[in-house]
Amino acid sequence: MSYISLEKLFKNEGMSIFKLTLAAAARANELAQGAQPLIKTASKKVSTIALEEIESGKVGYEETKPKSKKSAS
Repeated sequence: MSYISLEKLFKNEGMSIFKLTLAAAARANELAQGAQPLIKTASKKVSTIALEEIESGKVGYEETKPKSKKSAS
């Protein structure tokens, strides 16, 4: 079993546990659907691979601002 340190996962100052969870879940879903891992790993679990990719800096989280709607008036 692979141990991934939280300190290594929170390299970015803006990263929170919620954002980390969303990023890891999104990447794990991509891997489960057939995407190729971005790193070499012995793990077979998509969730562990996703966290290892985040730890290595290959996958990250970018916050986007929602587009504002123009009023019809």
